[in-house]
Amino acid sequence: MLEGTTRAADEVVAVMPPALVECTVEKVAVNAVMAGCLPEYLPVVLAALEAVCTDEFNMHGILATTMGVGPVLVVNGPVSSRIGMNSGVNALGQGNRANATIGRAVQLVVRNVGGGAPGGIDRATHGSMAKLGFCFAEDEAGSPWTTLSEDRGFDRSQDVVTAFCGEAPRILVDQKSRSADSLVRALAEGLRASVSPRVVMGMDGMLVLSPEHMSRFRDAGWDRNRFMAELAGHLTVEADEILAGAGGIEEGLPEGFAGTTLPKFRPGGLLVVHAGGPAGLFSAIVGGWVNGPMGSCLLYTSPSPRDLSTSRMPSSA
Repeated sequence: MLEGTTRAADEVVAVMPPALVECTVEKVAVNAVMAGCLPEYLPVVLAALEAVCTDEFNMHGILATTMGVGPVLVVNGPVSSRIGMNSGVNALGQGNRANATIGRAVQLVVRNVGGGAPGGIDRATHGSMAKLGFCFAEDEAGSPWTTLSEDRGFDRSQDVVTAFCGEAPRILVDQKSRSADSLVRALAEGLRASVSPRVVMGMDGMLVLSPEHMSRFRDAGWDRNRFMAELAGHLTVEADEILAGAGGIEEGLPEGFAGTTLPKFRPGGLLVVHAGGPAGLFSAIVGGWVNGPMGSCLLYTSPSPRDLSTSRMPSSA
């Protein structure tokens, strides 16, 4: 397994929460073997761990919360095809070794090295697949848009791992919209219910747009910027409808928000990724956790500049 990286076996990759134990490349490699990784996956696993072990990502808080959230890893760049990752049919499901084992290796390190075991620090009420291992690649070749990593300032030639704190995906169905305007409204309607229709701005989200849904926007000539602008216009919520007590529901916003209109997501809080099989008028929503200093921030990483071989994942630094 250590042949997959040029980094020294005793190099400390990160201080692993929740026990704050120094985690070396060798310890990561041991858990990657148990997860079923091939050596060429190791740089991606290392990059993911460097992201999730930062204070900003807040892995300790993600474990301690009773929400069933965990690291959702999206891989961009040439490495995804080089190591055989799946961005197509069943991209969020089983059947691809790289997708399944990279996410699993990260979770095994958190549990075996960091001590983040269920029933201990991990207090999730239900848990989710994000706690087993949630990793997939973006379908860059099939998308007419800039990629997720390009949208965040990286070059398409760079290999990037995005770490997002999220729950399990849920399907958003629209099989009748033939226009971009109709479909963007339907997507917004589904997204407004992400986590809860009564939660606004406090939790981020991810939309995994399928190829058939993407075709509606391609045919209309919409680029990513146009799509995001149109979507944002439909992702507003009248506070009066979700005040505490409105509709006989005690959950909701304080009375001080009465009369205001609020965005569902904070600026930059919604990620849009293109992935999935060629057939099916479905997209997927991945609800997030608390954002900002009290929760988890998005992290984007590439592996160490020590992994410079073309068969490795190069650094963006």
